[in-house]
Amino acid sequence: MEISRISDPRTPPGTPAAGCDVVTVPARQGLEAVDILRRGPGDAVGPVLHDDGGDTLGFLVPPGTAAAWDVPGSTCTKTDGRGLPLVPEPPGAGPDWLLPPGEADLATDPAVLREALGEAARMIKAADSCR
Repeated sequence: MEISRISDPRTPPGTPAAGCDVVTVPARQGLEAVDILRRGPGDAVGPVLHDDGGDTLGFLVPPGTAAAWDVPGSTCTKTDGRGLPLVPEPPGAGPDWLLPPGEADLATDPAVLREALGEAARMIKAADSCR
């Protein structure tokens, strides 16, 4: 899903617009979802951040997603570009890119992400019940 690009000529190609929302999930579920999305057709997963503690992943989604996000175990935050460096280079201390802009599509489709997170939760539940 493509969203509008930043209109600054110094912005690297493939950099998402500053108004992306961010869906935050536990790292285990997020990593499963990334694998599911990467196995799907096309470029289904956009840029993904992981925190420096390794506890959560953040999927960049189109602006406006936060208003209707209702997936249990996750949150969606409207950023308006505040505090979210959208450059391919790691932002230093703190979060780092798992899938940086430029290597990933511009934003993850929220409907596709919702399905992948549901499938990931079911896979984790099944794996945990086998222990």
